[in-house]
Amino acid sequence: MVVYNEILVRYGELSTKGKNRGQFINRLAHNMQNVLSDLPVKVQANRDHAHVILDGAAYEEVAERLKKVFGLQSFSPSIRIEADIARLKDEVLALFKMIYKEGMTFKIQARRANHDFELDSTEINQTLGDLIFDNFDYAKVQMKFPDIAMRVEVRSEAIFLSYETIKGAGGLPVGTAGRGHLMLSGGIDSPVAGYLALKRGVEIEAVHFASPPYTSPGALKKAKDLTGKLTAFGGAIQFIEVPFTEIQEEIRDKAPQTYLMTLTRRFMLRIVDKIRELRDGKIIINGESLGQVASQTLGSMEVINAVTNTPIIRPVVTMDKLEIIDIAEKIDTFNLSILPFEDCCTIFAPPNPKTNPKLDKAEFYEQKLDVEGLVARAVAGIKIDVITGDNTDEVATEEFSDLL
Repeated sequence: MVVYNEILVRYGELSTKGKNRGQFINRLAHNMQNVLSDLPVKVQANRDHAHVILDGAAYEEVAERLKKVFGLQSFSPSIRIEADIARLKDEVLALFKMIYKEGMTFKIQARRANHDFELDSTEINQTLGDLIFDNFDYAKVQMKFPDIAMRVEVRSEAIFLSYETIKGAGGLPVGTAGRGHLMLSGGIDSPVAGYLALKRGVEIEAVHFASPPYTSPGALKKAKDLTGKLTAFGGAIQFIEVPFTEIQEEIRDKAPQTYLMTLTRRFMLRIVDKIRELRDGKIIINGESLGQVASQTLGSMEVINAVTNTPIIRPVVTMDKLEIIDIAEKIDTFNLSILPFEDCCTIFAPPNPKTNPKLDKAEFYEQKLDVEGLVARAVAGIKIDVITGDNTDEVATEEFSDLL
């Protein structure tokens, strides 16, 4: 069994970031350390690569987590050795003996970033290739798709020897694009929207509307568990629970059934926008998919959006349900999303909601409601938890009434 002591990490899009590159790399290093925080590892980031020093941790577990961290192009479990050709030859020979089986093909792929090293890349390839031929009678070179691709990276600090290259998640490090507020229901679509926003570097805070006793503690736990799944891609996420019972009862009692969904969504958007303003967010994110339900037609979106000028990002808007489900299964949220708990959008859902509501009518019905007071009380009553993984650590309940 090969005993690795490091994982060598290569960056993706960060190579195009010019003067801002250091900021992106620092954030990526922070995110990697965050998702590995319960393991005995250390992250060291340089300008063109990073190291995860294993300190005895099993590389398989570390690798599984790194696969999900946005901003990584690829990484290799590696043996770190001093920059000495004799030592390099000994390690290559020992590693080859462990992994080689008769009839396998191989190639040596050397890259010399340290130009003070005594051999250049071509000479390293030739030297190590001759070493393999001298010690393994049936070994054959194959440049395309060999059984063993021995990778040798000569850098200023050391030589890194590996034969596995694992594809990373790509994208941008979470947090480098600013903060957005995700309207997180308990359904399939909104966690996928959150995942896609994370991939483009957005730090998300999850906003969930709860209407006890109509929605259950199980529905709230489900939303927190879904948030926990998203932490795998960039670390801890703030979970914001909004008390929504009073608003839904007021809409139910004072507005026509056909406009219940339209007015409910308008209130949700107002509240999320206020939270975004208080918490320095730049955008609102939701899981709307065009035409999927009555509130997601172009006519409905126009009327609902009229309550804010904040940009609303809809990562799944052009996807059909099967495409969204495919991503949900990939990120391990699908089985949670289909658990049978009611959410705010379904508890008072009318049998025949308006699919093409009118703005003047929505505003007329809202005149019967204390819109500003209802929004203010909901925002003042929010609860904020920090979700660090599949388990939830409740750290604070913040009152914002003094800020309104």
